[in-house]
Amino acid sequence: MDEVGDISHWLADGDMVYSRAMDEMQKQIESFAQDADRIAEQVQRVIVGQEGVVDEVIAVLLAGGHALLEGVPGVGKTMLVRSLAGALHLTCARVQFTPDLMPADITGTDILVQQESGKKQFEFQPGPIFANLILADEINRATPKTQSAILEAMQEGTVSIARTTHKLPSPFVVLATQNPIDMEGTYPLPEAQMDRFCMKIRVPNPSAEQIAEILARTCGADAPEVQAVVDATRLAEMKALVRLVPVAEHLTRAVAKLIATSHPDHPDAPAIVKQYVKLGASPRGAQSILLTARVAALRAGRASVSTDDLAAQVVPCLRHRLLLNFEAHAKQITSETILDELVKSIG
Repeated sequence: MDEVGDISHWLADGDMVYSRAMDEMQKQIESFAQDADRIAEQVQRVIVGQEGVVDEVIAVLLAGGHALLEGVPGVGKTMLVRSLAGALHLTCARVQFTPDLMPADITGTDILVQQESGKKQFEFQPGPIFANLILADEINRATPKTQSAILEAMQEGTVSIARTTHKLPSPFVVLATQNPIDMEGTYPLPEAQMDRFCMKIRVPNPSAEQIAEILARTCGADAPEVQAVVDATRLAEMKALVRLVPVAEHLTRAVAKLIATSHPDHPDAPAIVKQYVKLGASPRGAQSILLTARVAALRAGRASVSTDDLAAQVVPCLRHRLLLNFEAHAKQITSETILDELVKSIG
């Protein structure tokens, strides 16, 4: 009886500890969702509509990735990024990409400086990339050489100049905007650089009602202002919580199969992939899907990822990672069409 009593007491204590842990986890989830909503609310004080776009940008931010926003001029891409920067206590730098922009204009360079003693030596002068939030405006207007200058920064969080590696501040997020590549004066981004963007987010044209609201907000005497609601420390806590959200093994395997069968040489690839895809998605695509799905789960108040969470991330996370062949372009087959079929084939 004494042994049974001891075991019962131990079980009761264990249940209590588990209950407290679950309560604490739920509080963290609620706090996460509230802070993410506060960021979105501040951005939407300036940005009219585009709720889905705003949510996707916030998902990339909390997943620790970088985002590429694509849309025609004048739909609010730059203003969206500026508004996000205003909602965060982070350093922000804007780089306007132009055909004559050089890599050193972004990363910085060593310059010869004369010391008080009269001795001259090289001293590193950091470029605008040494900030928490980088707005790379119209990134596809720069030459591929200049575009590639931020490859190391996006992947490693460092910049190498003249055999010296400089660490970038944390967090480090690149939010790039681009015009559609069929517009005059643009250069397609290299595949290696495209793969480093967690999401490619399409920014649609506003409706007539939204345009009317934009005019009301921007043409009056009082323009809306964005207040900073989250600092770097809180952002780091939110990103750490994202990594703790569990994903069921069968869901992880489904994402892995999706990535594998996006390659035309895979034996299980669907017919549409074999016919129109030249190169499929990389493992970075799978990482992007899982991380942003975890953000979606937390914002919905859940401690685990659902199938719907994953499915919603497939197109924005993979649309820029599929390299289509000439036949696809000739028939105007899009990556979105292929991804929809790919999801059905493994579902």
